[in-house]
Amino acid sequence: MTPATLVYLHGFNSSPQTVKGRKLMAAAARRRDPPHCHVPALHHRPARAMHDVCAWVDARPDRLRSLTFIGSSLGGYYATWLAEKYGARAIVINPAVRPFADLQAHLGPQQNLYTGERYELTQEHFTELKALMVERLTRHKRYFLLVRAGDEVLDWREAVARYAGAWQFVGGGGTHGWEDIDNEIPAMLRFAGVVARAGS
Repeated sequence: MTPATLVYLHGFNSSPQTVKGRKLMAAAARRRDPPHCHVPALHHRPARAMHDVCAWVDARPDRLRSLTFIGSSLGGYYATWLAEKYGARAIVINPAVRPFADLQAHLGPQQNLYTGERYELTQEHFTELKALMVERLTRHKRYFLLVRAGDEVLDWREAVARYAGAWQFVGGGGTHGWEDIDNEIPAMLRFAGVVARAGS
């Protein structure tokens, strides 16, 4: 059986070093049949970010059947577009539903929290984000939504409505960063088809 392939997509002004991504990849590596993992550093321009991810996927057509995109916040928005494009599964964690609207308040100079990269957030970013909007989800059961009611950045209820019909986990309390995501990782890996170790 072909091992699962996981592509983790970080959020706005984040990086592959995000806590959620590192915890998830570490847990995946300990599985009986570890998946192929790809955790790209996404460009701040949405079109460039998706071009780069698509180039990686397109170079590996043999992995399409086992592919799951995992996205947090803005990465969840990207994961949704990619899942529809490739017919893949997607796990979306506290996902942005309308980032082209949510990020309007952040127009102007930006600095990546992890890399220190500086850039200007412009209306062109929002135009590119809007072009990635999926108007209607297909095959809802290929999506797994995880949200926390204590998210201080995004309205979790928008995500619940957006992904109606998908598998959903709605946790109480918590934060947008979801630093204690360890308890949910086993369910995420099962959804992605990653086999647990014998006896676990």
